[in-house]
Amino acid sequence: MVNAWATPQDVIDATGVSVTGQQLAQAQAAIEVFSNRIYPDGDRMRTRDRYWLGQAVAYQAAWMAGQFGLETRLDATQIQQDQVSTTLQGDGLVLAPMAARALRRVSWMRSRTVHIRSAFESAGVSVNPLTDASDDQQDWSPARFGGA
Repeated sequence: MVNAWATPQDVIDATGVSVTGQQLAQAQAAIEVFSNRIYPDGDRMRTRDRYWLGQAVAYQAAWMAGQFGLETRLDATQIQQDQVSTTLQGDGLVLAPMAARALRRVSWMRSRTVHIRSAFESAGVSVNPLTDASDDQQDWSPARFGGA
């Protein structure tokens, strides 16, 4: 039994391609590299993330089964041969397109916006009471100059 986020039957169900345990293990290893997560960590993941990782492994296994010399390929973005040229996206030579799509749906792989609160939003008091931004939060009284 291979420790993977997908089973050989999951690969058949998703892609219609039969794979061996060895091919599934290779796909699992590839997805672990691209996802930056290893299989034993699966217990601490959300169900949704485990589902998408399983889909990624299934598609990667099916794709790898049809690739020749995958482990010895060069890292290239453009290939030209016999007056035919192609440009590849990022990891196009080593990661299955559908596996890449599944990985983009894993929570930690999506882009997200982080809002960093400024000092003026916290507790109604500025970090520096001398700044102009904190004027409305200070008690005001007219300045008294001279002997008045």
